[in-house]
Amino acid sequence: MTTNPFGRVITAMITPMRPDGSIDEAGLRSVVEHLIANGHDGIVVNGTTGESATLTDDESIEAVRLAKEAAGDRAAITAGVGSNDTAHSIHMAARAAEAGADALLVVAPYYNKPTQPGLVAHFRAIADSTELPIMVYDVPHRTGQAISTETLIAVADHPRIIAVKDAKGDLWAATHAMAATDLLWFSGDDVLTFAHLAQGAVGCVSVVGHVAGKEYAAMVAAVDSGDLAAAREIHQRLIPVTDALMSTSQGAIMVKAALVELGVIESAFVRLPLVESPPEHLDIMRKGLAGSGLA
Repeated sequence: MTTNPFGRVITAMITPMRPDGSIDEAGLRSVVEHLIANGHDGIVVNGTTGESATLTDDESIEAVRLAKEAAGDRAAITAGVGSNDTAHSIHMAARAAEAGADALLVVAPYYNKPTQPGLVAHFRAIADSTELPIMVYDVPHRTGQAISTETLIAVADHPRIIAVKDAKGDLWAATHAMAATDLLWFSGDDVLTFAHLAQGAVGCVSVVGHVAGKEYAAMVAAVDSGDLAAAREIHQRLIPVTDALMSTSQGAIMVKAALVELGVIESAFVRLPLVESPPEHLDIMRKGLAGSGLA
Protein backbone atom coordinates (compact mmCIF):
# COMPACT_ATOMS: atom_id res chain seq x y z
CA MET A 1 0.00 0.00 0.00
CA THR A 2 1.28 3.45 -0.90
CA THR A 3 2.26 5.55 2.11
CA ASN A 4 -0.16 8.43 2.65
CA PRO A 5 1.64 11.77 3.24
CA PHE A 6 -1.51 13.90 2.87
CA GLY A 7 -3.65 12.86 5.82
CA ARG A 8 -7.14 11.44 5.51
CA VAL A 9 -9.53 14.09 6.83
CA ILE A 10 -8.51 17.11 4.79
CA THR A 11 -10.19 20.43 4.11
CA ALA A 12 -9.44 22.77 1.23
CA MET A 13 -8.96 25.77 3.49
CA ILE A 14 -10.30 29.25 2.86
CA THR A 15 -7.85 32.15 2.82
CA PRO A 16 -9.08 34.59 5.48
CA MET A 17 -8.99 38.23 4.43
CA ARG A 18 -9.47 41.54 6.16
CA PRO A 19 -12.19 43.94 4.96
CA ASP A 20 -9.56 45.77 2.90
CA GLY A 21 -8.79 42.55 0.99
CA SER A 22 -5.40 41.82 2.54
CA ILE A 23 -4.56 38.37 3.91
CA ASP A 24 -5.55 38.03 7.57
CA GLU A 25 -2.55 36.20 9.04
CA ALA A 26 -4.10 35.81 12.48
CA GLY A 27 -7.28 34.56 10.87
CA LEU A 28 -5.36 32.00 8.83
CA ARG A 29 -3.67 30.67 11.94
CA SER A 30 -7.06 30.56 13.67
CA VAL A 31 -8.55 28.46 10.85
CA VAL A 32 -5.61 26.04 10.97
CA GLU A 33 -6.05 25.63 14.74
CA HIS A 34 -9.81 25.19 14.29
CA LEU A 35 -9.34 22.47 11.66
CA ILE A 36 -6.77 20.55 13.68
CA ALA A 37 -8.95 20.76 16.79
CA ASN A 38 -11.83 19.33 14.78
CA GLY A 39 -10.51 16.09 13.42
CA HIS A 40 -8.22 17.11 10.58
CA ASP A 41 -4.85 15.53 9.89
CA GLY A 42 -4.38 17.36 6.59
CA ILE A 43 -5.04 20.79 5.10
CA VAL A 44 -4.97 21.98 1.50
CA VAL A 45 -3.77 25.56 1.09
CA ASN A 46 -4.35 27.54 -2.14
CA GLY A 47 -7.10 25.34 -3.48
CA THR A 48 -10.16 26.74 -5.22
CA THR A 49 -11.85 27.38 -1.87
CA GLY A 50 -8.73 29.31 -0.87
CA GLU A 51 -9.43 31.73 -3.74
CA SER A 52 -6.22 30.70 -5.45
CA ALA A 53 -7.31 32.38 -8.67
CA THR A 54 -7.08 35.84 -7.08
CA LEU A 55 -4.03 35.36 -4.86
CA THR A 56 -0.67 36.61 -6.07
CA ASP A 57 2.19 34.14 -6.18
CA ASP A 58 3.74 35.74 -3.12
CA GLU A 59 0.45 35.59 -1.22
CA SER A 60 0.02 31.93 -2.12
CA ILE A 61 3.47 31.05 -0.83
CA GLU A 62 3.00 33.13 2.31
CA ALA A 63 -0.24 31.25 3.00
CA VAL A 64 1.66 27.95 2.74
CA ARG A 65 4.38 29.21 5.07
CA LEU A 66 1.89 30.48 7.65
CA ALA A 67 -0.18 27.29 7.55
CA LYS A 68 2.86 25.07 7.98
CA GLU A 69 4.18 27.25 10.79
CA ALA A 70 0.81 27.01 12.55
CA ALA A 71 0.28 23.29 11.94
CA GLY A 72 3.79 22.04 12.62
CA ASP A 73 3.72 18.25 12.56
CA ARG A 74 0.06 18.05 13.64
CA ALA A 75 -1.34 18.12 10.08
CA ALA A 76 0.13 17.70 6.62
CA ILE A 77 0.07 20.83 4.48
CA THR A 78 -0.66 20.22 0.82
CA ALA A 79 -0.06 23.27 -1.38
CA GLY A 80 -2.14 23.90 -4.46
CA VAL A 81 0.33 24.77 -7.23
CA GLY A 82 -1.48 23.77 -10.41
CA SER A 83 -2.29 26.16 -13.22
CA ASN A 84 -2.79 26.04 -16.97
CA ASP A 85 0.89 26.85 -17.50
CA THR A 86 3.19 23.92 -16.80
CA ALA A 87 6.28 26.10 -16.36
CA HIS A 88 4.50 28.30 -13.83
CA SER A 89 3.25 25.23 -11.94
CA ILE A 90 6.82 23.93 -11.74
CA HIS A 91 7.96 27.32 -10.43
CA MET A 92 5.24 27.34 -7.76
CA ALA A 93 5.99 23.75 -6.79
CA ALA A 94 9.57 24.73 -6.03
CA ARG A 95 8.49 27.76 -4.02
CA ALA A 96 5.91 25.75 -2.07
CA ALA A 97 8.55 23.18 -1.15
CA GLU A 98 10.82 25.96 0.12
CA ALA A 99 7.92 27.34 2.20
CA GLY A 100 7.51 24.01 3.97
CA ALA A 101 4.74 22.22 2.08
CA ASP A 102 4.52 18.50 2.75
CA ALA A 103 2.82 17.67 -0.55
CA LEU A 104 1.36 19.26 -3.69
CA LEU A 105 -2.11 19.44 -5.22
CA VAL A 106 -2.00 19.80 -9.02
CA VAL A 107 -5.25 20.54 -10.81
CA ALA A 108 -5.80 19.62 -14.44
CA PRO A 109 -4.94 22.63 -16.61
CA TYR A 110 -8.01 24.79 -17.12
CA TYR A 111 -9.32 26.84 -20.04
CA ASN A 112 -6.79 25.73 -22.65
CA LYS A 113 -8.23 22.14 -22.67
CA PRO A 114 -5.14 20.06 -23.42
CA THR A 115 -5.42 16.59 -24.90
CA GLN A 116 -5.03 13.57 -22.64
CA PRO A 117 -1.38 13.13 -23.74
CA GLY A 118 -0.91 16.79 -22.82
CA LEU A 119 -2.30 16.11 -19.35
CA VAL A 120 0.10 13.19 -18.93
CA ALA A 121 3.05 15.36 -19.99
CA HIS A 122 1.93 18.21 -17.70
CA PHE A 123 1.63 16.06 -14.58
CA ARG A 124 4.85 14.19 -15.26
CA ALA A 125 6.81 17.38 -15.86
CA ILE A 126 5.72 18.80 -12.51
CA ALA A 127 6.42 15.50 -10.75
CA ASP A 128 9.87 15.33 -12.34
CA SER A 129 10.67 18.79 -10.98
CA THR A 130 9.99 18.13 -7.29
CA GLU A 131 10.68 15.69 -4.49
CA LEU A 132 7.24 16.22 -2.95
CA PRO A 133 4.35 13.76 -3.36
CA ILE A 134 1.59 14.87 -5.70
CA MET A 135 -2.18 14.63 -5.57
CA VAL A 136 -3.75 15.10 -9.01
CA TYR A 137 -7.02 17.07 -8.94
CA ASP A 138 -9.77 16.05 -11.37
CA VAL A 139 -12.56 18.67 -11.43
CA PRO A 140 -13.88 18.92 -15.01
CA HIS A 141 -16.77 21.26 -14.23
CA ARG A 142 -14.14 23.89 -13.41
CA THR A 143 -11.35 22.96 -15.82
CA GLY A 144 -13.38 22.02 -18.88
CA GLN A 145 -11.46 18.76 -19.28
CA ALA A 146 -11.82 15.51 -17.37
CA ILE A 147 -8.79 13.35 -16.64
CA SER A 148 -9.50 10.01 -18.29
CA THR A 149 -9.02 6.71 -16.52
CA GLU A 150 -6.31 5.86 -19.04
CA THR A 151 -4.46 9.07 -18.18
CA LEU A 152 -4.65 8.32 -14.46
CA ILE A 153 -3.28 4.85 -15.09
CA ALA A 154 -0.47 6.36 -17.18
CA VAL A 155 0.63 8.88 -14.56
CA ALA A 156 0.28 6.41 -11.68
CA ASP A 157 3.60 4.85 -12.67
CA HIS A 158 5.41 8.03 -11.61
CA PRO A 159 6.82 7.54 -8.09
CA ARG A 160 5.67 10.96 -6.90
CA ILE A 161 2.14 10.94 -8.38
CA ILE A 162 0.42 8.92 -5.71
CA ALA A 163 -3.08 10.34 -5.14
CA VAL A 164 -6.20 11.72 -6.78
CA LYS A 165 -8.67 14.30 -5.55
CA ASP A 166 -11.81 13.22 -7.39
CA ALA A 167 -14.47 15.86 -8.06
CA LYS A 168 -15.54 14.37 -11.38
CA GLY A 169 -18.77 12.89 -10.05
CA ASP A 170 -18.28 9.55 -11.82
CA LEU A 171 -18.16 6.76 -9.26
CA TRP A 172 -17.78 4.03 -11.89
CA ALA A 173 -14.75 5.75 -13.44
CA ALA A 174 -13.29 6.00 -9.93
CA THR A 175 -13.88 2.28 -9.45
CA HIS A 176 -11.99 1.50 -12.66
CA ALA A 177 -9.04 3.72 -11.72
CA MET A 178 -8.81 2.40 -8.17
CA ALA A 179 -8.93 -1.19 -9.42
CA ALA A 180 -6.18 -0.55 -11.99
CA THR A 181 -3.75 1.45 -9.82
CA ASP A 182 -2.57 1.89 -6.24
CA LEU A 183 -3.38 5.61 -6.30
CA LEU A 184 -4.68 6.95 -3.00
CA TRP A 185 -8.23 8.10 -3.68
CA PHE A 186 -9.78 11.15 -2.03
CA SER A 187 -13.33 12.37 -2.44
CA GLY A 188 -13.23 15.94 -3.67
CA ASP A 189 -17.00 16.39 -3.56
CA ASP A 190 -18.78 16.51 -0.20
CA VAL A 191 -21.99 15.04 -1.55
CA LEU A 192 -20.12 11.89 -2.68
CA THR A 193 -17.70 11.41 0.21
CA PHE A 194 -19.66 8.57 1.80
CA ALA A 195 -19.98 6.80 -1.56
CA HIS A 196 -16.28 7.22 -2.34
CA LEU A 197 -15.24 5.94 1.08
CA ALA A 198 -17.55 2.96 0.77
CA GLN A 199 -15.89 1.91 -2.47
CA GLY A 200 -12.32 2.33 -1.31
CA ALA A 201 -11.30 5.99 -1.02
CA VAL A 202 -8.86 6.66 1.82
CA GLY A 203 -10.24 10.05 2.76
CA CYS A 204 -11.69 13.34 1.62
CA VAL A 205 -10.63 16.82 0.61
CA SER A 206 -13.67 18.68 1.85
CA VAL A 207 -15.21 22.13 1.92
CA VAL A 208 -17.93 21.36 4.45
CA GLY A 209 -15.12 20.04 6.65
CA HIS A 210 -14.53 23.64 7.72
CA VAL A 211 -17.54 23.20 10.01
CA ALA A 212 -17.93 19.39 10.16
CA GLY A 213 -14.42 18.06 10.61
CA LYS A 214 -15.26 15.82 13.56
CA GLU A 215 -18.17 14.37 11.61
CA TYR A 216 -15.99 13.52 8.62
CA ALA A 217 -13.37 11.98 10.90
CA ALA A 218 -16.11 9.84 12.45
CA MET A 219 -17.35 8.87 8.99
CA VAL A 220 -13.87 7.75 7.92
CA ALA A 221 -13.45 5.78 11.15
CA ALA A 222 -16.86 4.15 10.75
CA VAL A 223 -16.09 2.99 7.21
CA ASP A 224 -12.71 1.68 8.39
CA SER A 225 -14.45 -0.42 11.01
CA GLY A 226 -17.04 -1.72 8.55
CA ASP A 227 -19.91 0.16 10.16
CA LEU A 228 -21.53 1.54 7.02
CA ALA A 229 -24.77 2.21 8.85
CA ALA A 230 -23.02 4.66 11.19
CA ALA A 231 -21.19 6.30 8.27
CA ARG A 232 -24.46 6.64 6.36
CA GLU A 233 -26.15 8.24 9.37
CA ILE A 234 -23.42 10.90 9.51
CA HIS A 235 -23.71 11.42 5.75
CA GLN A 236 -27.44 11.99 6.04
CA ARG A 237 -27.12 14.20 9.12
CA LEU A 238 -24.86 16.53 7.11
CA ILE A 239 -27.44 17.04 4.35
CA PRO A 240 -28.69 20.45 5.65
CA VAL A 241 -25.23 22.01 6.06
CA THR A 242 -23.91 20.51 2.83
CA ASP A 243 -26.83 21.91 0.87
CA ALA A 244 -26.50 25.28 2.61
CA LEU A 245 -22.77 25.69 1.95
CA MET A 246 -22.43 24.04 -1.44
CA SER A 247 -25.71 24.81 -3.24
CA THR A 248 -26.65 28.31 -2.08
CA SER A 249 -24.03 30.34 -3.95
CA GLN A 250 -20.36 29.29 -3.86
CA GLY A 251 -18.30 27.32 -1.37
CA ALA A 252 -15.70 29.89 -0.38
CA ILE A 253 -18.35 32.58 0.06
CA MET A 254 -20.58 30.45 2.25
CA VAL A 255 -17.79 28.89 4.31
CA LYS A 256 -16.34 32.27 5.20
CA ALA A 257 -19.76 33.40 6.35
CA ALA A 258 -20.13 30.20 8.41
CA LEU A 259 -16.73 30.65 10.05
CA VAL A 260 -17.63 34.22 10.99
CA GLU A 261 -20.86 32.87 12.47
CA LEU A 262 -18.88 30.34 14.51
CA GLY A 263 -16.35 32.94 15.67
CA VAL A 264 -13.33 31.41 13.91
CA ILE A 265 -12.59 34.44 11.69
CA GLU A 266 -13.63 38.07 11.87
CA SER A 267 -14.39 38.91 8.24
CA ALA A 268 -16.17 37.10 5.41
CA PHE A 269 -14.48 39.25 2.77
CA VAL A 270 -13.95 37.58 -0.60
CA ARG A 271 -12.15 39.04 -3.58
CA LEU A 272 -13.95 39.97 -6.76
CA PRO A 273 -15.41 38.41 -8.81
CA LEU A 274 -16.75 36.73 -5.66
CA VAL A 275 -19.06 38.80 -3.46
CA GLU A 276 -20.18 38.26 0.11
CA SER A 277 -23.41 36.53 1.07
CA PRO A 278 -26.63 38.57 1.15
CA PRO A 279 -28.84 38.33 4.27
CA GLU A 280 -31.08 35.63 2.78
CA HIS A 281 -28.04 33.39 2.15
CA LEU A 282 -26.81 33.96 5.69
CA ASP A 283 -30.19 32.79 6.92
CA ILE A 284 -29.89 29.59 4.84
CA MET A 285 -26.37 29.05 6.22
CA ARG A 286 -27.53 29.41 9.83
CA LYS A 287 -30.43 27.02 9.28
CA GLY A 288 -28.04 24.53 7.64
CA LEU A 289 -25.64 24.61 10.58
CA ALA A 290 -28.50 24.18 13.03
CA GLY A 291 -30.14 21.44 10.96
CA SER A 292 -26.95 19.37 11.06
CA GLY A 293 -26.42 19.99 14.77
CA LEU A 294 -23.36 22.19 14.25
CA ALA A 295 -24.61 25.40 15.81
